[in-house]
Amino acid sequence: MITAGTAWYQPHGSTADGPWEVDSRLTHTSLRILDLPPGGSQEFTLGAQEALVVPLSGGCTVRCQGESAELAGRPDVFTALTDFAYLPRGATAVVGSADGGRFAVAGGTAGRDLPFRYGPADGVGVELRGAGSCSRQVNNIASADGFDCDRLIVVEVLTPGGNWSSYPPHKHDEVRADETALEEIYYFEVADGGVGYQRVYASDPDRPIDVLAEVRTGDVVLVPYGWHGPSIAGPAHHLYYLNVMAGPGDERAWRFRDDPAYAWIRGACNDQPMDPRLPLTGPNPAAARDTDRPAGGGHEHQGEHS
Repeated sequence: MITAGTAWYQPHGSTADGPWEVDSRLTHTSLRILDLPPGGSQEFTLGAQEALVVPLSGGCTVRCQGESAELAGRPDVFTALTDFAYLPRGATAVVGSADGGRFAVAGGTAGRDLPFRYGPADGVGVELRGAGSCSRQVNNIASADGFDCDRLIVVEVLTPGGNWSSYPPHKHDEVRADETALEEIYYFEVADGGVGYQRVYASDPDRPIDVLAEVRTGDVVLVPYGWHGPSIAGPAHHLYYLNVMAGPGDERAWRFRDDPAYAWIRGACNDQPMDPRLPLTGPNPAAARDTDRPAGGGHEHQGEHS
């Protein structure tokens, strides 16, 4: 079993490159974390990928194509929602921060050009999913049916300490009526110096993968294919992860299949209440919650497995 220092589990700092404290890439997805000191700035070019600039802590100015966007950001991922900026494929951008901060650049393969845009924090849809010990909060920064991107999907998940998310294990690595082929990158932060755990395992013997990773703030787990889940928050330590997804197809959709061995879990918690600690950040999402959705982590629209 893969537990550390491998291609799929990347401990914080293992992919650092200059100002980028994280530089993680698959064929169709990428994630870089920019750590800027006060007054710092960084220029970069995207190539064939579109991207979102998502503040993790602090605010910044994003300049691209002769325009600029002021991102207020947030103190940290456990405190508030954030605004963000969209960068088109091939763009050269500059991110600068008067007070310093950490900023994610989440990228995915794109097949068309869209304009540079600002995404406001109050436009981010917030949902509570699951129930009982599977309760969690999902911030739909750029879900498949939300903020317009070509193929890129980006969401945030906050799992209260002791809870499980991304469960039951599921996959999206084939083109089928009930599944889309999407790579996925998980970037983690854990509150108060805690730890969490992430599982990934093979769905096809011809594509082996076997990961059980203890994750801390700044760690990354890559999911090129296979069953993935659960994501587990240690007791008393809330778990945050940023999901970045994209794939080879033109359809921007998020469909998945559960591992048949665990699919029954999806309805097993229906009689349990939502964790009262939720929501951890942002506005009260009660109006967005579908009380008829399966409590094990029901998916709506194109599918929601976070």
